Formats: sequence, structure tokens, C-alpha cells
Amino acid sequence: MPKLTSGAIKVWRRNKDVFMKNAKLNFLPPFIEPLLYLFAMGFGLGLFIEEIDGVSYAKFIAPALISVSVMYGAFFECSYGSYVRMYYQKTFDAIIATPLSIEDVIVGELLWGATRSLISATLMLPVIALFGLIDIPYSLLIIPFAFLAGLLFAGLAMCITAVTPNIMSINYPILLFITPMFLFSGTFFPLNVLPEIIQYIALAVLPLTHVVMIIRSLTFGTPGLFLLWHLLWIVVVCFILFVVSVNMMKKRLVI
Repeated sequence: MPKLTSGAIKVWRRNKDVFMKNAKLNFLPPFIEPLLYLFAMGFGLGLFIEEIDGVSYAKFIAPALISVSVMYGAFFECSYGSYVRMYYQKTFDAIIATPLSIEDVIVGELLWGATRSLISATLMLPVIALFGLIDIPYSLLIIPFAFLAGLLFAGLAMCITAVTPNIMSINYPILLFITPMFLFSGTFFPLNVLPEIIQYIALAVLPLTHVVMIIRSLTFGTPGLFLLWHLLWIVVVCFILFVVSVNMMKKRLVI
């Protein structure tokens, strides 16, 4: 089990300070990109699509866009971002030379990745609310949930960072796992239109499926007990990835 200390917060604060130095540039991508999808697909393509489960296509994909933003925010921060800080900038080496430990560095990175997801969700919610596509106040629960979901994707990304031989190799898990998850997790069409075996795979191994289910229910204002199963899946997998990613990164950094 990783040793958790307050040093991780110092690493988190260091990443936050660097992020805020270029706040305008850093805040724009998670704000603009989902809106482009919403306008192009929700209000554009959506004109040619009938209602899904009694709601417009724009309202159907709005929570999915929040979910995708949560996934990308943490994943890219703890894959490309962490790799650059570890290998090119030598930030990890510099921090470890202080009284902070390897665990502090890795846990701080994971927490910062989760924070990026929280920032992305927080930026999107008021804009999507202006279009009347989400229910208030249930949708406000997405903000704390985004941190938990972000921690899961951060752990997944950190596992990849721990084994990738070079920064270009990160493209492989993006192509083979992240992109299929982006497409087949109930994001742009209901999960039940897929073959049954694909539905089982999506529910068993694709984290984004469970994130979409929870966020969609919150935005529709229809939470139920069935969400507890999705939440339990996320908590368990998040814990496993957290422990595994810290130990894998420790092994890489020690070597």
C-alpha cells in the first residue's frame, strides 16, 4: 500500500501553480472542444435524429460530453503531462531530491490529474445549463463525482506512463483503448443498440461506460439505486488502479 503523506499536496500545489501561470490557455481547450461537439452533433446532426428515450439528441449527448471531458482531462495530464515532467523536464528527480518521497510525487500527480477532470466538468456545467440541457440541482453532484472519476482515469494513465518506453508509445493505448471507449460507452448512442456481447464488454472493462451512466442520470434528474452499482464499480477499480499505478511508477523511478 502506498504511504500517503501531506507531501503529495505540495506536489499537487506545484502543478496547480504551473497550470495557473498559463490559465487562459489551459482553460480554453476543456471549455471550447466539448462545445464544438455539442453544436456540431447535438444541434447539427441532432436535427436529423429522433428523440432518444424521450429526450432530444442534444440533451442525450450533453452528459456524455461532460464524461468524455472528465476522461481526457485526467488521462492526458497523467500520461503525456506526467511523462514530460518525469523524462524531459526531470521534475520528478528534482522533487525526489528534496525530503518528499517517490510516493508523494506520484500521488500528487494523480490528485492533480483528478483535479483537471474536476476543472473540466466545472467549466462545462454552467454553459450546458444555459442551453437547458441539464437538471439543477442534481447536476451539481457531477462536480465532486468528476474528481473521483478523474482519479480513476489518472490511475489508468499513470499505469501506462510507468511502462511506456517513449512518449510516442502513449499513442497505442489511446488508439486501442481510449478511442474505442470514447465511441462505445453509450456516449453518442444508447448502449442497448450494440450487440449483447459488446454491451457486456463495455460494462465490464470500459470505465467511461459507468461514468456516462451516472452523469447522464444526474443531468436528467433521475438518480436511482441502480447508480450505486456503477459507483461501486468505479470506486473499486479506482482503488485498484491507484495502488497499482503508484507501485508501478515506484519501480520505474527506482530503476
